[in-house]
Amino acid sequence: MLGKVLALATLAAFVLLSALLQSTSPSTIHPVGILIIFILFYVLALGVLTFLLFVVGKIVTGATKHARAAHKMTLHRAYYFASVLALAPVMYIGVRSIGHTGIYELVLIAIFEFVACFYIAKR
Repeated sequence: MLGKVLALATLAAFVLLSALLQSTSPSTIHPVGILIIFILFYVLALGVLTFLLFVVGKIVTGATKHARAAHKMTLHRAYYFASVLALAPVMYIGVRSIGHTGIYELVLIAIFEFVACFYIAKR
């Protein structure tokens, strides 16, 4: 069920994001529209990363015959990791939109991603 909902949400986000980016410009869009663009970009990245992590996890655990059950990549586990990893491009675009993209900001984003993924892996 999660796979179907996620695939549908990803497809809808792609269509709506494409329509918004084609029909508006940054100078004519309302701030709520910009927020919607960020949310749609997050949903799109979430769906793509979830299915990518799931497929890569299946390939990796399929290659090893003695994979422990705790480390098998289920769709739910891939969704948890993707929900954190999908924030990285959104945070980068947000930081870039205010004009400050240096090594310091990239390191902070990477630290946040590492800590969040570590927490999910230990959960």
